[in-house]
Amino acid sequence: MSDKKPSPTDILSVGDVAARTGVAVSALHFYERQGLIASVRTAGGQRRYARHVLRRVSVIQVAKRMGIPLAEVAEVFEDLPADRMPGKTDWRRISERWRGKLEARRKEIERMESELVECIGCGCVSLRSCRVLNPDDALGSSGSGPRLLPEFPSE
Repeated sequence: MSDKKPSPTDILSVGDVAARTGVAVSALHFYERQGLIASVRTAGGQRRYARHVLRRVSVIQVAKRMGIPLAEVAEVFEDLPADRMPGKTDWRRISERWRGKLEARRKEIERMESELVECIGCGCVSLRSCRVLNPDDALGSSGSGPRLLPEFPSE
């Protein structure tokens, strides 16, 4: 870390960060409470952010758009230096991590789409191929709600 003091152009007010990122001030305060971004306070108690916070907020917005929970963003941010802008190598590492999660989610959605095509809701046309059939309430002890059976019941 450098001993050089940041110049006034290296620090931004919460309003500046909001304007530059398109994120509401209240959201920035929330991200700060969650430990995703950090600020320093002026003598008057106003928040000031280092310029590299803009990149962190952008990463949060990308994650949000992809459905990545903030808890996972926080995990990724633990590996990033807090005193500098994340670089290309950092982003490559983050994107590789999230790519696997997105691929798994895509496969799960495809599986659900396939089941949806086969299922018309209760009032099944074919109990032989019903994936939610629960003969003799075998899953009742597992709690309420539908459960997928690991194997199709034989009739």
